[in-house]
Amino acid sequence: MTTPRTEHLVLPGVLTAEQAAATVRGILAGQRADGAIPWFRGHHLDPWDHVEAAMALDAAGEHEAAERAYRWLARHQNEDGSWYAAYADGDPREVTDVGKETNFVAYVAVGVWHHYLSTGDDTFLDGMWPVVYAAVEFVLRLQQPGGQIGWKREADGTAATEALLTGCSSVHHALRCALAIAEHREEPQPDWELAVGAVRHAIRRHPERFLDKGRYSMDWYYPVLGGAVTGAEAKARIEEGWERFVVPGLGVRCVVPNPWVTGGESAELALALWATGESDRALEVLQSIQHLRDPESGLYWTGYVFDDDAIWPRELTTWTAGSLLLAVAALGGHEATCAVFGGEHLPRGLETGCCD
Repeated sequence: MTTPRTEHLVLPGVLTAEQAAATVRGILAGQRADGAIPWFRGHHLDPWDHVEAAMALDAAGEHEAAERAYRWLARHQNEDGSWYAAYADGDPREVTDVGKETNFVAYVAVGVWHHYLSTGDDTFLDGMWPVVYAAVEFVLRLQQPGGQIGWKREADGTAATEALLTGCSSVHHALRCALAIAEHREEPQPDWELAVGAVRHAIRRHPERFLDKGRYSMDWYYPVLGGAVTGAEAKARIEEGWERFVVPGLGVRCVVPNPWVTGGESAELALALWATGESDRALEVLQSIQHLRDPESGLYWTGYVFDDDAIWPRELTTWTAGSLLLAVAALGGHEATCAVFGGEHLPRGLETGCCD
């Protein structure tokens, strides 16, 4: 028998009920008492991976722990709406990277909407709305005339104008979730609607507006995972990169031609496949990375160098486990996770393409 909290996290060849519960315990063990979720205790926290782990906790029914993670963000948001890129062991007093990365900052909107859909807690949503609003405004101040969004603000305040395709795809997803929150609160944000349409157009039609990171698998699947590329175009994009990035039976390369597969990229690809209706393929990808599972902790190793038959780096990260749980939750029909990553009911904003 499975419990109501983890029945949607049971997936043949991926997780049993006992394994799912162990993975959830592994993430909880990495969370600090103040709510911070670093990569693992003693390593750093970055805001994006912190949110991903919190979302996994919500998918597992650990709503109080997830809320503590979002409250950590609310307490430590900078005056300009941002967070720093890295905090030592999640300690807000020990900032180890004072850059402010736009996709890191925006992702709070995805997590907050996911938590609300998981809990129906309007009080939580009301309390986090100013946090989400300030974060989105910070991000949009770095949007360029072509729609793409500069990837960071430097420590001295200088805004980077270069844009990353993966980062902008994640921001696109976050803006849609932020618009969903605004619609729920009946507080229209027309500037956000224009912004999300502009960034989507840049992603779909103007690859020249982004730094060339085509060797990285994230640049392959993230436009699909972030909901900017959909339908037949999404399926064609996945097919185009499949042989370059997928190593049968082992997972997804982080970067070609390196013989290194990673759990996070593999789980995210599975989530993108699910979003395009390729659930069988998504299941195969998740089954292929079970060699990364550490049975003692229930967590997953970051990656595996198959030419050397070596786990590398020797890190069991909360976000790798989180990405896997979210992919499994989507395949298992968890309503909030399906709504957030399926995107069917997320606002699309306004189409503002220059060449449509």
